[in-house]
Amino acid sequence: MNKPKMATEKGVPSNSRVLMLLGQLERMNGEAMVKDVETARQVTAKILHLIQTQEKSGKEVMSKGSSGMEVILSSLESTQDVQTTLNILYILSELLTVGRGRRVGVFVSKGGTGILFQILITASKELPPSEELMLQLHSLLAKVGPKDRKFGVKARLSGALNVTVNLMKQNLQNTKLLLPCLQVLRVYSTNSVNAISLGKNGVVELMFKITAPYSKKNTSLLKVALDALGALLKSKTNARRAVDGKHVPVLLALYLDWHRNDNRHRHMLIRKGLLVCLRNITNLKLGRKAFIEADGMRILYNSSTECLPVRTLDPLVNTSSLIMRKCFPKNRLPLPTIKSAFHYQLPHIPAVGPVAQLYSQPPGGRTRHQLSNKPLKKVDDVVDESDDNEETEGDTENDTENEEDEKDRCTANDDIETDLNKLHPKKSPGRPYEELRVYERFFVELSEDFQGYNFECSKTASATSSSSLSSSSAPSRPTRPIIVPTAQALSPKHVPILSSQEDGNPTKEQQAQPSPSAHALTTLELDAIHLTKDQDKTEVANIPSPDGYATLSSLTRPSSQGQSIEQELAHVLESVSLEEAGALNSEEGAKGVKEEGSPVNATRHIQSPLLLGGIASRRVGGGGSNWGSDCGSEGPEDEGGEGAVLEVPDTALLLSLHDPDLYVEMVKGTHSVPQYAEVAYPDYFGHVAPTFREPLLERLYGVQRSKIFQDIERLIHPNDILDKVVYDLDIPSCPVIEDDGESLKFNSQFESGNLRKAVQVRKYEYDLVLNSDINSNHYHQWFYFEVSGMRVGTTYRLNIINCEKSNSQFNYGMQVLMYSVQEAISGRPRWVRTGTDICYYKNHFARSAIAAGGQKGKSYYTLTFSTSFSHKDDVCYFAYHYPYTYSTLKMHLSKLEALRTPQIYLRQDVLCETLGGNSCPLLTITAMPESNSNDHICQFRNRPLIFLSARVHPGETNASWVMKGTLEFLMGTSPLAASLREAYIFKIVPMLNPDGVVNGNHRCSLSGEDLNRQWQNPNPELHPTIYHTKSLLQYLAHIQRAPLVFCDYHGHSRKKNVFMYGCSVKETVWQSNISATSSDLQEDLGYRALPKILSQIAPAFSMASCSFVVERSKESTARVVVWREIGVQRSYTMESTLCGCDQGKYKGLQIGTRELEEMGAQFCVALLRLKRLTGLRNHQHLLDLESDIIGTQSKVVSSCPTTYVMEEDEPSFLEAIDYSAESNDEDAEPENEHISEVHKNPDHLDQLSDSETNHRD
Repeated sequence: MNKPKMATEKGVPSNSRVLMLLGQLERMNGEAMVKDVETARQVTAKILHLIQTQEKSGKEVMSKGSSGMEVILSSLESTQDVQTTLNILYILSELLTVGRGRRVGVFVSKGGTGILFQILITASKELPPSEELMLQLHSLLAKVGPKDRKFGVKARLSGALNVTVNLMKQNLQNTKLLLPCLQVLRVYSTNSVNAISLGKNGVVELMFKITAPYSKKNTSLLKVALDALGALLKSKTNARRAVDGKHVPVLLALYLDWHRNDNRHRHMLIRKGLLVCLRNITNLKLGRKAFIEADGMRILYNSSTECLPVRTLDPLVNTSSLIMRKCFPKNRLPLPTIKSAFHYQLPHIPAVGPVAQLYSQPPGGRTRHQLSNKPLKKVDDVVDESDDNEETEGDTENDTENEEDEKDRCTANDDIETDLNKLHPKKSPGRPYEELRVYERFFVELSEDFQGYNFECSKTASATSSSSLSSSSAPSRPTRPIIVPTAQALSPKHVPILSSQEDGNPTKEQQAQPSPSAHALTTLELDAIHLTKDQDKTEVANIPSPDGYATLSSLTRPSSQGQSIEQELAHVLESVSLEEAGALNSEEGAKGVKEEGSPVNATRHIQSPLLLGGIASRRVGGGGSNWGSDCGSEGPEDEGGEGAVLEVPDTALLLSLHDPDLYVEMVKGTHSVPQYAEVAYPDYFGHVAPTFREPLLERLYGVQRSKIFQDIERLIHPNDILDKVVYDLDIPSCPVIEDDGESLKFNSQFESGNLRKAVQVRKYEYDLVLNSDINSNHYHQWFYFEVSGMRVGTTYRLNIINCEKSNSQFNYGMQVLMYSVQEAISGRPRWVRTGTDICYYKNHFARSAIAAGGQKGKSYYTLTFSTSFSHKDDVCYFAYHYPYTYSTLKMHLSKLEALRTPQIYLRQDVLCETLGGNSCPLLTITAMPESNSNDHICQFRNRPLIFLSARVHPGETNASWVMKGTLEFLMGTSPLAASLREAYIFKIVPMLNPDGVVNGNHRCSLSGEDLNRQWQNPNPELHPTIYHTKSLLQYLAHIQRAPLVFCDYHGHSRKKNVFMYGCSVKETVWQSNISATSSDLQEDLGYRALPKILSQIAPAFSMASCSFVVERSKESTARVVVWREIGVQRSYTMESTLCGCDQGKYKGLQIGTRELEEMGAQFCVALLRLKRLTGLRNHQHLLDLESDIIGTQSKVVSSCPTTYVMEEDEPSFLEAIDYSAESNDEDAEPENEHISEVHKNPDHLDQLSDSETNHRD
């Protein structure tokens, strides 16, 4: 129906009286309205009556074809009669009350808001203004305001702000009129310019006059007044006014009054309103100060504690918690400096970048008490200088190969590469062939002719084998007792002649100093200590002594008679120690009988105390190494001699690649900056993956809140806090602080260990501080430490207080790992997931702007978990993920060498030496040629290459477990493994960052840089492993033998499953807004084949999490450089979760070493399938096949998020895990808790569906 004029009788339904009346009203518009006031009143009154009594009348006025709203607004604008105006306002009120959303939208679009403001201004000029008119106008404005985006601007420009404010000032006792005025004021105040203007007009003070103590009267008025006040206080100038007007104590007193009197919790919204006002005031530094001075912490803490039992009061508890966390005084970490506790002097310092900045800083840093030392202020600047806590949570730390920016970039992917020239891979060798020719020696297999090789002889292995590591034992051996030395913790006065000045060796105290020249300090040649095995498999350690005679008696001391096995265990098994002071074996322990039975029952007899490879243990007390200094008393444990024989499982029989004795040999050749002299028990004895499943931990309701409240208690009840340092690497002479046995003992002085300091806060609670990466002042994530001296059955709370990421999988079901020595002795040598009440949240320890990339006001995060211990006199180890040390790698490579059969070509070269003096192994694995005939040699040399690398980031230990799975599969005897070796030549760098791994770094090498950001221009001195690995690839590109596949193994701390990042021009263009021609988008889809195959065969792999987008921030990573410069189309990063899976067979489970190793093996199987695809001669057929594999869903996948890790990767917890704790956004405060996405009864036998169709939100 065309829009009728109201006067046209034809267009009016015969029964529609309201439209006839509207037609009459329209005809009266203009002068008639002014002249015939009485008629106007009558018509408007009739329309009002119809709308009030007949619902259909309202619908007719607001129906789509009707011009009823225009007529009503036009009449409102032209009438000058108060009664007519009121009638029209009543009509509008009736119309807009029903179906508010759409109708209000129509009203606003027709200019209704402006007309209302115009009438308001006109009416205000009448003296006195009509109260009823003002009441109706404000009631209507309150309804319309929230739906009109320009409401605040219109109000300000029309002058309506002052009208409303003056009206309120004159009617403070008139609650009927005051309420709608406040409702409108609430909407005005949401506009920041209006809020400032209203503040200048005295409205903040006015609001405080309206707020009142507890009363049952006028509660709705008070609620609206507090909402308006809360909105006004978002403005910093208004918040300052409130502080200056001494209103903070007033708000606290009001809150306490309502809290005490509102027993039935009917007025929660008023209480919440008061808290919102406080929250907005405390966004100011002045406000926080005023809050603390007014005893706000205690008031809110006590009131919140009383609210806890009532679940409906959670919004109050959460807002109180937010305010308290924000106002908790910022503390400095309890460290002398945020630089690493270990120092390594670089051969030369880069000209620019964080390392250059670190070296340009003054030596040391400020302690937490030196607040006024201005020259050093920039080193550890944590003063609360931010006035408005603009905590943007932008986290520029890198999680893995991808840099996980916390800023929400869902819409604007501004990191995506948009330069098409950079997106097209161009092979640019970069270095002349003459320079690269030296790398020919790493590719002997490409020129080997095997003429001297006897293919009939089954005894010989590959003729080209030049292994740098040799195995000291056969891969399997019968159970036998091991004799170990029995000297215990030799103190300086007992140091034998062996390490005296005759050898020119330094004393222990000198060695203990982690100095830059540490490598120059030579100790007794560890290589001179060797284990010989006789026919009975009994080991005897031979140690040369200065006079040429091996003496035993001088090095052993009798044990104290009364010491029981249990007491000894505590001291014996804490860790195994390597020390210059050697001791000899007596033959006594060799009398153990070989045991029969299954491997699980196989045991070793180790004489207590446990000592390795002829090297005496250096331990005093229960928790750390003693470096032979005076700290700590020499207790009974120091006098241990030949203790009882302990039976421990022989893990060499349980694990094919593990040998404890060989491990010790490998440790001797490993160089660390702190010169570690101990071996951690888990690394010595190995890890046998548990057979039981470890589900993701279900998060309990309110767990984070209760932890935060315990933290706040520290400020409220300071007398309950012990603040006792029990372990401190910054005291190198004596990190373990001895006490009366009331505290846990900590230690991290072993390979890959990381714990800098432990502070006992309460009797059973400890704050732990992690060490920065060497030559860096941040990257705190990896931890690995030992704990002893625990009480059985007691629950301990451990807090790691200097984490840096703004979120963690610890909030989504991940647990820490624990290894119990007592469990290992009982035949269960394994890491298990442990810890309850786990959560991860922002704390009150401030980060230096230097460590936070120049951002001020950033805080650290706490990872907290509770744990209890099952065994008396146990020694336990905790780790971020399953440890895998550099010495473990060397041991595994040595054992793999022993697995070689004549059909396997295995060569192990040393690619280069690292900065720290460790060798970087390079493996070549393929199948031997069938014979030395030309055809077979030709087939051998022309096999395509696969290039694999891992562990560029030391904290991503899962990458090494995946690599172990790959290596074991490649060296296996299965037909699949044989086919794979015959199909490809594998070049593998299993550990790109040995120095970082050895020294317990999380992300960097000794150069203090992330090596996976150095691929574009690696420095041969500072980044040798990257420089030489890239050179290998450049050499291959030069000789036209670029790898078919390059894959760098990584770990990911904030996503679940295993997935890949690759490189695609097309998908990058799809994700960005750049225009590209079809020729620009010509691309072989082959890059998708390998991940697609993996998604079909590997249960932990998720295609939906894969991304093939190239970002600017990744242009110097291995994946992008190898794709762009070497021209490898299938260049990938394979990311393995540190947490667990949320799809497939392992859905709802935490990942373990078995699954990680399986992933490494499945990667090999996928390569075999890829070979079958690429082996097809017709290239077009290959494309068709791959398109077929990818299916029609490739576009779906391409629309997945890029490598950015968005918060949406996990469901948000509605327990107000408000990580920022300083957000100004009212909406950023969810009020219900959401239980973690742990699936209670996952169907682990699911068929793996195509994960592309299972998109997560």
